[in-house]
Amino acid sequence: MKRWLFLVLLVAFAFALYQPLWGQEEEEYPEEPIIFTKPVKAVVFDHKKHIEDAGLSCDDCHDELFEMAAGTAEENEDFNMKSLYEGKYCGACHNGDMAFASNRKCTTCHIGVLGWQRLQGETKEKEHHH
Repeated sequence: MKRWLFLVLLVAFAFALYQPLWGQEEEEYPEEPIIFTKPVKAVVFDHKKHIEDAGLSCDDCHDELFEMAAGTAEENEDFNMKSLYEGKYCGACHNGDMAFASNRKCTTCHIGVLGWQRLQGETKEKEHHH
């Protein structure tokens, strides 16, 4: 009888311990990086780096800082570096405290026209053959 009670208590304890983890699914996010082409070409954003590497969740940025649909931020007139410096968009975290400041390490995000072309599979060699 004591074994049976011990087993029941052990199962109940295990259930209580692991129950919060049950039913949680990994967040799904776009695997391909998002490439912003406005106001300048090109700025890269990688969900994997932010979710898996930095430990953020989708709710950390969506829907307060960014709408869920890709490209909608680019439609806003204030989607520019001045706004980031003021703590909007990426600047909410890239402020020098939470993450590197948006006025530092520029080439981490700004890949430029050549970087954009490489991501699109374009090279100078391909351009000369066409």
